[in-house]
Amino acid sequence: MKTRWTVTKKSVLSISIFALILSALMCLSGSYIFNRAIQKEYNDKGYVIANIILDEIDHDKIAEYTTTWRGDDYYKEMSSYLRGMQQHTGAAYIYIMVPYEDGTMRYIYDPDTFMGDTDPIAASFDEIWTAYKEGVRPQSYLVRKSKKYGYLTSSCMPVKDSSGNVVALLFVDTYMEVILSTLYSYIFYMIVIALILLALYVVFSYIALKQNLIGPLLTIKNNVSSFAKNNAQPDNTLEAIKTKDEMQDLAEEISSMEKDIVNYIDSIKTITAEKERISAELDVAAKIQSDMLPSDFPPFPDRKEFDIYATMDPAKIVGGDFYDFFFLDDDHLVIVMADVSGKGIPAALFMVNAKTSIKNRSLNGGKLSPSQVLYDVNNQLCEGNDAELFVTVWLGILEISTGKVVEANAGHEHPAVRKAGGEFELVKYKHSPAVATLPGLKFRENEFTLEPGDSLFIYTDGVTEATNSEDKLFKTDGLLRALNSEPEADARRMCEIVAKGIDEFVGDAPQFDDITMLGFKYLGNK
Repeated sequence: MKTRWTVTKKSVLSISIFALILSALMCLSGSYIFNRAIQKEYNDKGYVIANIILDEIDHDKIAEYTTTWRGDDYYKEMSSYLRGMQQHTGAAYIYIMVPYEDGTMRYIYDPDTFMGDTDPIAASFDEIWTAYKEGVRPQSYLVRKSKKYGYLTSSCMPVKDSSGNVVALLFVDTYMEVILSTLYSYIFYMIVIALILLALYVVFSYIALKQNLIGPLLTIKNNVSSFAKNNAQPDNTLEAIKTKDEMQDLAEEISSMEKDIVNYIDSIKTITAEKERISAELDVAAKIQSDMLPSDFPPFPDRKEFDIYATMDPAKIVGGDFYDFFFLDDDHLVIVMADVSGKGIPAALFMVNAKTSIKNRSLNGGKLSPSQVLYDVNNQLCEGNDAELFVTVWLGILEISTGKVVEANAGHEHPAVRKAGGEFELVKYKHSPAVATLPGLKFRENEFTLEPGDSLFIYTDGVTEATNSEDKLFKTDGLLRALNSEPEADARRMCEIVAKGIDEFVGDAPQFDDITMLGFKYLGNK
């Protein structure tokens, strides 16, 4: 199981790492600066000694020695003087030499060698020699570490003859072993001081963080956890956060959010209860709507002249589609298929009004034609239609004894008709406008005759406009294809094969519109 790093652990660790890095950088930079400062002090001391020596020695004699490389009485006197200076000043080495282009140098004076001796280490002095020859003082001093000469700094001054020509270089080397011990001591004290400061920094930083960040964060975290565990019951713990900064703002916002959540939950409970009540009422409305449509099949068991079957599948709990069929008299059957604009409760209420109006006007009109029925119903539904709903209607009156059908189509789908022994085809003709669009509309009529064995299929646009997941429509092609897969089917089977064709086409895509259909097969007088 992995160790869980809390905010406290992370804060202490990050502060400690930062402080350690800062302390290390301070020690390194301090030791470097200290080292350079001590080196410069030693080097400056060498320059002081070198300037004193230059004031005492004869420069022209030095120039002479660079050509003769032979000593004389003055050379002995000068050598004695330089040894004395080296002894009394504590210098490591004092020597005078001339560097050459071949990388060697030749000593004019050196306490450990003779005049004219060469040394193959002049390469490091070429830059200094060149600078002095050109009348420019070098920008830096020499610090050397070697097994032979040890750790020392070299202060170099030019020796000029009376004409101002640089003829040699005077070096005063100073031992710097003391720098190491001093530097180590300095680093030790720096580390001790840094660790003390580190400890103080960690302690005070943690206290400040705990008071202003970690503590408030833990309070907020505990508050949120308690809020979640206690079924959204807020408490007042966040009011204790008084940091007067963004943390206090966060605590106040969370406290306000918790109160809003409580209010929201209360509202959701109220809304849920209301939705449950409405859902129950809608279930009752759906049952009432369903009961309004003929649902017992066969509806007229004693009538053998025809076979009829219908279904209505609403997209919502209640729908706007409806169908109906009823007798005007023993020889005339009215068949209605309609589709109200819109969905849900408004369409369902309008559907009830439209269905009732069509049936009442048909039964009480004294054998009115379909166009006359729709004319009167249209005027009735236009009154007080502030919602501007309308309904497409196919209304047909079948004379059972002859098979003659008089129909009126108010903006509805073309019916599909199959002649005995043939296939289903759409009966296309010019429609009239939908019912309840404008008062005073007159509706066209059309006639056709059904022979024994002929079939009629009427439906709403929910059939042809059924949509699959690729946004493709079932269309009338799909409808005819399904019907003609079993052209001899009875009324019930017509609806079943169309419903099956729609389901296979649509798949998992949601239903967007009411799907209503009616199958009718004319059998004639037997």
